[in-house]
Amino acid sequence: MAQKVKHGLIQCGVPEEVFGEDVETIKKAMIEKHIGLIEEAVAKGAKVICLQELFYGPYFCAEQDRKWYSLTEKIPEGPTTRLMQDICKQHEVAMVVPIYEEEIPGVYYNTAAVINPDGKYLGKYRKQHIPHCNPGFWEKFYFKPGNLGYPVFDTPYGRIGVYICYDRHFPEGARLLGLNGAEIIYNPSATVAGLSEYLWKLEQPAHAVANGYFVGAINRVGTEKPWEIGQFYGQSYFCNPRGQLIAEASRDHDEVVVHELDFNMIHEVRDTWQFYRDRRPETYGDMAKLLP
Repeated sequence: MAQKVKHGLIQCGVPEEVFGEDVETIKKAMIEKHIGLIEEAVAKGAKVICLQELFYGPYFCAEQDRKWYSLTEKIPEGPTTRLMQDICKQHEVAMVVPIYEEEIPGVYYNTAAVINPDGKYLGKYRKQHIPHCNPGFWEKFYFKPGNLGYPVFDTPYGRIGVYICYDRHFPEGARLLGLNGAEIIYNPSATVAGLSEYLWKLEQPAHAVANGYFVGAINRVGTEKPWEIGQFYGQSYFCNPRGQLIAEASRDHDEVVVHELDFNMIHEVRDTWQFYRDRRPETYGDMAKLLP
């Protein structure tokens, strides 16, 4: 497995010309836009690329409308997974692809598919923690909580874990991803300025420090109409196992961030800070028993 590899993050906004258009028009425009950005990341040398949460649509959870259920697809049988498999094989890149997933009619998940550089589908992560709060984050209307645990996916360019947006507020899953062997955690998000913005560069570096792995955090940009729940503030970044931000995107522009990650640092940091050695899991049993 390569130890020094360039990884990439893609942040972008919905094209203004498709605001108010039908669901399929928006989806087509977003997929076409992302194909160009993926090609840019490949040209910059990225071998692993992660897209933003619900990448082929707006953040439709700003309202409660059943029309958005039509964005759901099967994974891996659906057209977006198959398209991205072809792109991965063509460019020899691994990808994390967030998709609105249909398990059966009426049962939908906020999911990310993980694809190998040979185009092989490796598996999926379903968002575990689902917010439902005012203003504009009505996710329980659209998503069932994940039920696949905290899997880690082996690629030639690293062992990848996925956490999605609101998940980042919960350290328990971040720990489990590390214990399951993740070397990098990708967190595709849709986050607007306001209450939680100050946590954007606090929580995920803390996860990186506590677990001795890299984090790639992705956020979309712009203000989406007609809802205008706030500005998606971008600032996608990579963070190393010391909690240091080593590459960061702008606040308000479409951008591709590509940075070389040296996974040798994981051993160095964990040999210095023996957090996994010094854990006391036998004393934590009450954590899973205590209810609010």
